[in-house]
Amino acid sequence: MLRPFKLYIAQQKLFSRKDKILLAVSGGIDSIVMCELFYQAKLNFGIAHCNFCLRGDESEGDELFVKELAAKYNVPFHYVKFNTNETAHQEGISIQMAARQLRYDWFEALLKEHQYLYIATAHHQNDQTETFFINLLRGTGIAGLHGILPKQHNIIRPLLFAGRDEIVNYATANKLTYREDSSNASNKYQRNLLRNQIMPLFREMKPDFDNTMSENIVRISEAEIIFNEMIDQKRKMAVKEENDVTLISIAVLKEFNAVGTYLYHFLLPFNFNSDIIPDIVKSLDDIPGKLFYSPTHRLVRDREYLIINKITEAETDCPLVYIKENTAQICLPLVMNFNTISDARVFKIIADNKVAYLDYDQLKFPLIIRKWTVGDHFYPFGMENKKKLSDFFINQKLSLNQKENTWLLCSGNDIVWIIGMRIDNRFRITTKTKTIYKIELS
Repeated sequence: MLRPFKLYIAQQKLFSRKDKILLAVSGGIDSIVMCELFYQAKLNFGIAHCNFCLRGDESEGDELFVKELAAKYNVPFHYVKFNTNETAHQEGISIQMAARQLRYDWFEALLKEHQYLYIATAHHQNDQTETFFINLLRGTGIAGLHGILPKQHNIIRPLLFAGRDEIVNYATANKLTYREDSSNASNKYQRNLLRNQIMPLFREMKPDFDNTMSENIVRISEAEIIFNEMIDQKRKMAVKEENDVTLISIAVLKEFNAVGTYLYHFLLPFNFNSDIIPDIVKSLDDIPGKLFYSPTHRLVRDREYLIINKITEAETDCPLVYIKENTAQICLPLVMNFNTISDARVFKIIADNKVAYLDYDQLKFPLIIRKWTVGDHFYPFGMENKKKLSDFFINQKLSLNQKENTWLLCSGNDIVWIIGMRIDNRFRITTKTKTIYKIELS
């Protein structure tokens, strides 16, 4: 395994022999094998270990084990203890998100302080496959299907060439000791469920499943490069900038196959919801004058061009309001209170249109409060199919004045709550909800 390890580093141009690398080591089999390979290859490295204080004596045992490992290799050892539960509570985020944020912030600080060039993590081929399916289930474009990249900024993954079986075999052959994380056996996390129950079924159906998926992911990555080159080529043909305005030629756009896909990528920098793209495409055959809005930009279907410019507060009476994770209250444009409830099992929900109870882990902060725009869609509570807001307003028999005074709470491009009316079904409380995000309209 040492020779393929060296070859992979060279082929992917991960780093040079003189570079100083910081290894993220949990004590599990993957990171232990990574350490041994770095040591056998006589590379320049140090070890970093995070104690998240989530598993009591087991966490303390991991820390001591990794400390002794660094002493064995005679390399620098860096460690830190985090009160992860407290951070998650204070920031109003999930424990997993808090752990990731704490870990990578600390790694960045270590790189600067001790002149390491890269952080190495022990992700391997099986992790790559799991990430592919997780992104596929969430819904993704081609970029989400290339999985974990071998090198991304100052993070490298030198074990992506190897499968889990190869890592286990190497550890066994070299009599390496490692720690078992008891939480890996729990299927309450999506990745563990995929790893422990679903992936074995694929391997039963196709014994060389992991190698096949690895080859597929490489092809997808290469296809993404070609795809992006074509997007850039078509963008140069259809899009131009004039002062602070972006113009997309309608005549050129109509010559393209898959107009919606090209338009989606042309509009990505302007934060337009993907659900609005079909309506913009439809407007290409309509009379000029139709308006579309993103949280940051306005698009006008003019005679020859789609004209895009940035919305400023001076240009609109509908400013955007951002809700950070630790926001407790806002007074404009509405008076609203925000808080998290950590134990969803003992909480009783009271039916009230002025209160929204949401699954905290489904939200992406900062949340945005904005007015509704043409083409907005959501999934009404209790329904699996999306519905246009304009149709929802008709069904609710809202007056023009009521529609104009309707505000939306959004998570990224997704509508979370038509404030005071209906929440989106994707963000509802379920039996799997661990933390409730409660919003009360005064």
